[in-house]
This record gives sequence, C-alpha cells and structure tokens, in this order.
Amino acid sequence: MLQTGDKFAAVSGRASGSGRVGAVFAAAMLCSCLAASAATPSYTEVLNAYRTSETPFTDRHGEVIQVLRTDPSVRKLPWTSLSEVSPALRIALVLSEDQRFYEHAGVDWKAVGSAAWGNLWNTRTRGASTITMQLAGLLDGDLRAASRGRSIGQKLSQAATALVLEHDWKKDQILEAYLNLVGYRGEIVGVAALSATLFEKYPSGLDAREAAITAALVRAPNASSARVAERACAILRAEALADECRGLPEYTALVLARKAAPRLDSDPQLAPQFARAVLREQKKAPADRRVATAVGAPIITTLDARLQRFARATLRSHLAELADRNVEDGAVLVLDNATGEVLAWVGSSGGLSDAAEVDHVLAPRQAGSTLKPFLYELAIEKRWLTAASVLDDSPVNLATASGLYIPQNYDHDFKGPISVRTALASSLNVPAVRTLVMVAPERFHQRLRSLGFSTLRESGDYYGYSLALGSAEVTLADLTNAYRALGNRGAFGVIVTNAASPRVAPRAAMDGGASLIVGDILSDRDARTTTFGMDSVLSTRRWSAVKTGTSKDMRDNWCIGFMRRYTVGVWVGNSSGASMWDVSGTTGAAPVWQALIDYLAKQDVRSSNAMPVDGDLQALRVVRRDINFEGHLEAARTELFLEGTESSRMVRSAALSATTSARPGQGNGTIRQPVDGTVLAIDPDIPPQRQRMTFETASGTGQWRLDGRVVGRGSRFEWPVWPGRHTLEWLDAQRTPVDRVTFEVRGADVRPMVANRVPK
Repeated sequence: MLQTGDKFAAVSGRASGSGRVGAVFAAAMLCSCLAASAATPSYTEVLNAYRTSETPFTDRHGEVIQVLRTDPSVRKLPWTSLSEVSPALRIALVLSEDQRFYEHAGVDWKAVGSAAWGNLWNTRTRGASTITMQLAGLLDGDLRAASRGRSIGQKLSQAATALVLEHDWKKDQILEAYLNLVGYRGEIVGVAALSATLFEKYPSGLDAREAAITAALVRAPNASSARVAERACAILRAEALADECRGLPEYTALVLARKAAPRLDSDPQLAPQFARAVLREQKKAPADRRVATAVGAPIITTLDARLQRFARATLRSHLAELADRNVEDGAVLVLDNATGEVLAWVGSSGGLSDAAEVDHVLAPRQAGSTLKPFLYELAIEKRWLTAASVLDDSPVNLATASGLYIPQNYDHDFKGPISVRTALASSLNVPAVRTLVMVAPERFHQRLRSLGFSTLRESGDYYGYSLALGSAEVTLADLTNAYRALGNRGAFGVIVTNAASPRVAPRAAMDGGASLIVGDILSDRDARTTTFGMDSVLSTRRWSAVKTGTSKDMRDNWCIGFMRRYTVGVWVGNSSGASMWDVSGTTGAAPVWQALIDYLAKQDVRSSNAMPVDGDLQALRVVRRDINFEGHLEAARTELFLEGTESSRMVRSAALSATTSARPGQGNGTIRQPVDGTVLAIDPDIPPQRQRMTFETASGTGQWRLDGRVVGRGSRFEWPVWPGRHTLEWLDAQRTPVDRVTFEVRGADVRPMVANRVPK
C-alpha cells in the first residue's frame, strides 16, 4: 500500500521542476499531502455522514410513509447515485467545470499554468480549480473560499486534498459526491433538490437544456437569469446543441422564479398531517419523554401503512360521493385500545379540499350528540340513574341568563316516558338535557376535562345546558381517545404516535362498571331503532359500540365507536364551516366508520364477538336483572346494573319529569305555551316542513292572533315557525284578547332538504 509520500510522488511528477523553486514547491505540497491524508474522509464515510434537510417517517413495520422538511436553513434531498443522474448533466458539468476531469489526478496543472499566466497579465481566464479540488473545499470547511478568495496556504491544502481524493476515491465517486454536496441557488444543495425545485423531476430525467442550466448555476448560483441563460447556451454550443438555445432566456427566467419545491409523484405522502403532529408532539414533550433522534434519521411511528391507505381511500371515495351535498373535508383516526397507539391518522381529504393542509384530526369542531355517553356514564356512576331508569321525553323550558332554553329532539317529536338505554342509543335530546339538569353543567364539564378534552377551556356554566347536546368544540383526537377510555372500562391514557416514546400508565377517569354499561347501550341495535331503525349503517359484523352526532346547521358530522381492540373516529364537514346539505350521521361519517370497523375485524381474528362477558361483570361489580316496565312503557328485558342499584320493576322518575314551566296565576283561557319571553331558533337539521311551534291554552273555544293577524283556532295549534319577534294573543269567543305573550324565533341558513332524510 502506498504511503503518503508515495501518493505525492505518484501524482505530482509533472508538477516538479528543477532548481530551488521546484524544491520549495515540492516540499510545501508534500507537507500539505501529509496533513490532507490524515484528514480526508473516505467515500463511505462521506456517504454515511450525509444528512438530508428532510426527515423520513416510517410506519411500525419500517415502510416510509412520509418525508417532511425539518431543517429550514437548507434544502437537501436524499443522496443521488451517479447512475440516477442523466448523462446530459454529467456531460454538461464536466464541460463547464473541468474538461480534463477524467485525465488529471486531482490538479489540472495545465489549467494552473494558464491561470497563472493570465493573472500575470491581468487577463480574465477560467479558474484552475478542478471538480476534485472543489469537492475538497466542500468536505473541509477550512478550505472554503472566503469573500476575498483562498489564501496561498488554503490553495496548497486544497490541491493536496484533491490529490489524496484522486488516489483513494474513484472518479465516479468524486463526481457523485460533488453533485450531491455542491450548492446551487439560495438554500438548495445537491442535484436532487435542484432538480425537484426548478424542473419538478428527478435528476435522471434532466434533458440537455435543463442540464446546461444546472451546470451554469454551479459557476454562479445566484446570477441573474439572463446571465445563467448565457452561460447555459455556451455549454450547449460546446456540445454542438446550439439549437437548444432558442427560447432559453425565457425558459431560464421561468424555472429560476420557482420557489417552492413540490413533492414528486413517487415521493411518500401517505400521512402529512400525522408526521407534522409527531414532530410537534416531540418538541413539546417533557425532557424525560422526549425521543432522541439524529438529524435526518428516520422516525419510527406507530402508524400501520396498510390501514392508513385503506382509511384514506375509503374517506376520499365516500366524500366524492357526497360532493353534490356540499361536503369536501373529512378526517379519520384509529387507535389501539390497549396502548393508545395511532394506527391511522387521515387529517384531510387531499385534493377534494380547498384546505388540504389543515389537520382536521386536531381542528376544534362542535361536538353534537357525541358527548352524551359521558353524561349518562357520570349519572350512572353517581348512582343517580341506571340504564333502565325512565326519563320524560316531553317539552321543557329552562330559564337561562339569555332567556329560555327549549331543547328539541331531532325529529321535533316527543316520545314521552322512555328508558335511559333507549334515550342514549336513539340519541334523544330532551332526556339528555334533563339528565344534565340533574348532573349540573359544571360537574359534567369537569368530567370532560378529566377525559382529555383540551379545547373546553371555559367553565361548565359558560356552556350551560346546551353542553348535553354538544355545543362545545372538541377535536377528533380528543373525542376518539375519550371513547377509547369507555372501551377500556374507564381507563384514560394518552395517544402515542412515536414507537420509541416511553409509555405512560393509564389512570382511572370513569367507573369501570358504568363505562361497561354505557358501552353495552351503544352496541344495542334494538335500543337505537327508535331513531335509526333496525337495519342501519351502524350495525357491524362484530361487536361494536357507536355514537353519531351532527352539529347545528349541519356543519359537523361525527361517528365514533369502538370494538374490543380498536377505537375509530370519523369526522365529515367543511373546513370553512359551511353547512352540508342533507347529510346526517348515518349518511356522512358512519359509512366510513363501518368500513373501517369491518376491515379491522377481518385483520384481527382475536377480537371477541360479544361484550360484556360474565367475567367482566363480576370484576366490575355489574349484575344482570330481568326487568319489567310499569304500564308496558318498554318491553321486558334483561338489564345491566351497578351492584346496589338493581330493580326488577321500573317506574317513571318524578324527579326527572318536570314539564314546561307555567307563569304564576295562569288559569283557564291563559296561554300555556309558549311561555312569555321564549327564544327559539330554527334548526337546519330538521326539514322545514316538520318544524312547528305549539300554541296551547286551557280553553277550547277561541282564536290565535299572531302579530295582529288571526292564524288559527282551538286550544292547541301548530304554527309553522318564522324568524322574528312576535306577539301572540288568545282571543275568546267574542274575539276579546284574554292573554298575550311575546317570543322570538331566531333564523338560520336553512338548506334544501329531501323528504326522506335519514335521522342522525
């Protein structure tokens, strides 16, 4: 093996001359070579030390699912081998920078002589720096030229390093490394980044014109487009391709104006929002939970690439079907119940949306009916209710600081006495509000906060009784993880996105038995028939518990549910907040949810097909009892109870049967409904033809006069609501006003509805 002195002798014979000057120069070069030999890295070391400005993210099985830029100071893409660089670029670069590249041994002595002669006579000549010498400057920061150029010592060291590189490396390795390390324009480093940014293609696809522009940028990265085009044309002429110069100035100006580097078609872009969430989570994590990763090193996530592809394709396919209903956005989240690991995270509908970069998994949206399970769980946990308790689904007026709050059911109808099981499974609004009156908004709000709802920053009294119907804004991430706690018998744990993150033990946030009972209710097909019918999209092949929700004005549509091993959350709506047209829980989010549950069931043969099981009941102090309802309100059945709350005969609860409040002194002939000062709002979720306001009085003979105009007769009249402030009078048989009330109907953007809409 040649020693350092032998390397110098092998490559510098043509440079040595006779006499004292030659001896001094040879001695200086020998010293430089000795230093360079110890400091010059090998090709393998350079390749292994290379770091891109972008971080790859892999799924749990090692497949790259996303690449994100994490170094804002520079743009460097993955290392490009010489075989992946078009021949046109290799030819153009050598012609432009080092025409004798394949002939010299690192230093082009002929070019050195020409440069020295030109400098002597102040003649502008091409520099003598070879590609190898330039690579030496890229590898060693001490050899890079300062604003005033390199010193004599730097030039000697650069030449010596080039000689060592030529001895230790192959020519193709030198050219390859140079193409990957050279700076081109602005923040761009390397041929891969330049090719993607300016030409929107990989280096293998660069043609002669593009290659000439690339080579011209090496010489003067930040030159004007006109100057770059001039140099590129000179390169093309040297290649006998002068015809390519036509239109070159305009084309050069166009490509140099491009700033953003687009993703190419084959770049992994399976989970952009998820990858950004992983980075944010990593930055804000406490020091003891932060995962140490090298710059540019892959981050191994918890995602499952196959499930992610299925979730994304299913969401986009379904949203495409809803395009004529003014729907363009959606999101999906799939969690592993035991670990909290994210298995799928689809934050956007991609090209279907005008807000494709928004992460709707983390965007706050109005919850709709999806908070009801946690309300009933709390009431059951406190032993104030059981699944068989009878609630009163009848009109109720609740006084609030802003007026009367009058909740309505989705179909604007009342079912009368009804069990908690039916009220929750069928998503009835009035029984939920009555339950919140008993639980208290502040207590319910505290429970939601303990379940990780980070967006509920106000107090429970701020939301008031409407909190039962989901007036608060939540994120899909928080909501899905809270349902996961229901599936885990009340144990709440954090969501995990990084496979290397340390795990945090879950904590008890809800009673295990009450959580089991609520999960059983949400899985009960018979109990949900009141609203959803027997054959709904919420039915799955394997056991699952599910809840839908729709916010006011049809702005948000949810379907959240769990099976034994997984929890799946789906949101559908518009990022802009625009209302959807005739889209409910069973037509919007639920079909996507059902497809994912069925997919997961096929992949997981270990999941149980039934829940709860007797072992669970005993451990959680839950018992089964056969029950009957007074007056046959509901069919006899076997029900679940927390130990100590069981009963075999259920009667109507007086404490929860409050009806519309009446004014003091009301008697025959006075108006019972509406109460003076009532404030109503038109509900866009309900077809206009089904929205009515009831006028009621004790007397059966008389007329109703609204805003000075008679609108109906009889003690009970259904009035088609209309926005505005109104004065209602009851006239006796002689048309004399007996009673008068005022009320307000607040308008809303009512969209066209189809007659046979499916309830949420």
